[in-house]
Amino acid sequence: MTNRSKIAAVAALAVLLSACSGGGEKGHEAKTEGEARQTTPNSMASMPSGNAEHGKVLAETKTGTRQACAECHGPAGNAPIDPTYPRLAGQYADYLEHTLQMYRDGERQQSVMGLQAKDLSDQDIADVAAYFSAQKSDLGDLATAH
Repeated sequence: MTNRSKIAAVAALAVLLSACSGGGEKGHEAKTEGEARQTTPNSMASMPSGNAEHGKVLAETKTGTRQACAECHGPAGNAPIDPTYPRLAGQYADYLEHTLQMYRDGERQQSVMGLQAKDLSDQDIADVAAYFSAQKSDLGDLATAH
């Protein structure tokens, strides 16, 4: 391998690595007023512990433009009003946390849920996730399907 081809290979590798890096660490910057309140990376390891009692209050309370979760997902998140809406009861807390963070931060697009989650703090998200994950679920299981 000649010096010229070595230099070209190193340059190509540098371009690939810089493209993969994304140009910075997303999530570390504080957002402006009106945007989601996220100052840490979108990681479940950085989420606070959830308080299911407070999560129940949040899930059942209608405030401003935010509807109560039960209005669409049913009591305790177990009886959605539409078959395309998910059952929240019994879901894994980290799945619910990650999903709500994605709606809040605009990484997952859905007009209703984006508005519902836009003003939730990490603590609110952890609390709601703790509440719904602790509920008895009517989710199906394929373990006995065969």
